[in-house]
Amino acid sequence: MTYSIVARDADGALGVATASKFLAIGATVPAVAPGLGAVASQGHTNPSLRGQGLDLLRDGRDPTAAVTDLLGLDPEAAQRQVALVGPRGWGAAVTGDACTRPAGHRTGDGWAVIGNLLAAEEVLDAMRDAFLTATGRLDARLLDALRAGERAGGDRRGRQSAALLVLGADDAPSLRRGLRTDLRVDDHPNPVDELARLLGRQHVVLDPPDETLLVPLTDAVAGTVDDLLGSVGLPEGPLPQRLAAWAHLANVEHRLVDGHLDPVLLRELRAAAAERASGGRAEG
Repeated sequence: MTYSIVARDADGALGVATASKFLAIGATVPAVAPGLGAVASQGHTNPSLRGQGLDLLRDGRDPTAAVTDLLGLDPEAAQRQVALVGPRGWGAAVTGDACTRPAGHRTGDGWAVIGNLLAAEEVLDAMRDAFLTATGRLDARLLDALRAGERAGGDRRGRQSAALLVLGADDAPSLRRGLRTDLRVDDHPNPVDELARLLGRQHVVLDPPDETLLVPLTDAVAGTVDDLLGSVGLPEGPLPQRLAAWAHLANVEHRLVDGHLDPVLLRELRAAAAERASGGRAEG
């Protein structure tokens, strides 16, 4: 009763994106082990298949052999769907005969898509095509696939939750750095859109500034920043210190660059000023 994609990027990142008309789908479907593999377990979900699948990869099984072996570990395998991708080679998937139709899977080099109780089997094709034509980081490409699946009809019952889990080859699962993305929308009328919003926020608060886009903090730019800082309650003092104080409060201090302004930081400052002017009711 879920649609998911597992995939590997050329830089070694591994990830899973999933959505469903079910509460907190991110708690049971996706799992990633850095440098080893990514797995999605769904259908009448058996969450233990996630760890067992990764263990099989750790023991040297390729993804196709691993998903075959998983069927033998579960007496109710006919009700399960599993997708698995390793650090190299073709993705693999299995759809049990008792999974609610429409159900199925698609696989390719470094990716696999699965879904059941779909609006139509074309949901799988839409996800595949979107992923293969998307550009950029793996988290964004997985999200593109999820959004395409939703546009094609997604879960036949509707929408409720979504999740995105990506780890770089050298990422520690417990640390928020590197390529790591671990975002969940547990209960929302538009969970995939909300997941996209959260991913955008993550890029703001974790990604470094793009040095090619920096502008000098002088003249009209400095005047604009000075006015905005006054609007958010920092009207007095040297501009760099006031900007640093606000950036610290907004969790974007990593975007401060001496003598220059990051356009993303300016956008965040404009939004904060607009929110304060509207009495705390931010738009967008």
